[in-house]
Amino acid sequence: MATKLDKRFFDSTRGRIVKSVRGTRKTVNELSEELGLTDNAVRAHLLSLERDGLIRQSGIQRGTRKPHFAYELAEEADSLFPKAYDALLVRLITVLKAQLTPAALNQVLREVGRSLAGDQTSKGKREGLERRAGKAVLALEAIGGAAHLDQENNKLFIRSGSCPLATAVAEHPEVCQLAEALLSEVVGSKVREHCDREGSPRCRFEIVSK
Repeated sequence: MATKLDKRFFDSTRGRIVKSVRGTRKTVNELSEELGLTDNAVRAHLLSLERDGLIRQSGIQRGTRKPHFAYELAEEADSLFPKAYDALLVRLITVLKAQLTPAALNQVLREVGRSLAGDQTSKGKREGLERRAGKAVLALEAIGGAAHLDQENNKLFIRSGSCPLATAVAEHPEVCQLAEALLSEVVGSKVREHCDREGSPRCRFEIVSK
């Protein structure tokens, strides 16, 4: 399944079907009338969408001559719709910066980052550093990053070419401290942020083993 549904997808016939069944159930006949397509064309798109895990069959609706299968959005697919979280985060940080000192804002961001770690927090140093770093990679992916481990000059880095907080970071670089605190909490060791914020932000976090 895709990680996010974009405007190009929603402009396509498959995207229009996905939007149509979101929050409701539709039959082939209903979709055919709504989209101006033949029943066979709709069935072909539904088959493809089912295969991709975006929609699923959901019961049967009675028809005038025979019952019809109904379709709805797959539960997991709803999370792929664009959300307003980026704009909300940018606005929230703007308001906080107007009310807090830089030190207080930094403390809030780092506390949020630590809280995001949840039960992924490393307990002591019983696991090897690379294993703990691997958990941190998963934690960054969980909030939308495309992270991987990398070694450079005998140092271990967590990198992501896609910053999960890019919109907020572009206006408020301090937000990187949130991700730094999250990774530090999961690794159980100091993590130092070296992110590239020129153009599209890219994550680069050094794991300090000592």
